[in-house]
Amino acid sequence: MEHAHHAHGATPSLNRTAWSATLHCLTGCAIGEVLGMVIGTALGWGNGPTIALAVVLAFFFGYALTLRPLLSAMSFAAAVRLALAADTASITVMEIVDNAIMLVVPGAMDAGLASVLFWASLAISLALAAVAAFPVNRWLIARGRGHAVVHAHHHH
Repeated sequence: MEHAHHAHGATPSLNRTAWSATLHCLTGCAIGEVLGMVIGTALGWGNGPTIALAVVLAFFFGYALTLRPLLSAMSFAAAVRLALAADTASITVMEIVDNAIMLVVPGAMDAGLASVLFWASLAISLALAAVAAFPVNRWLIARGRGHAVVHAHHHH
């Protein structure tokens, strides 16, 4: 029983770290998604190219947010490797969930930027994407990977 009790003590900080990593990714994904949707819609692109752009931008901003604090602690190459290791799984899960929902919600992609349906769908899909990515981040961090590695460099 002692062991089980002791292990439990580590959970809140693990959850907190995983959640902060998830929100961090979500911020980058949300910026990328919204920009991608805005640009794609403004240029009159179809769903395919618009989503492709949104995904590329989501990865870009997701990584960029992780990179920024790391660059003061290490070389650019090392920081990029770390960001790729930390965020790839999380962003990938988020983008799959997010874009799947946007495509599944009837009319969400065609609703246009001025519509409540578009933003509501995007908000819900991003929220569900965060929920999907949370266990991925938690699993990585629990194994000393992902954002656990990133956080180790923040404290120096």
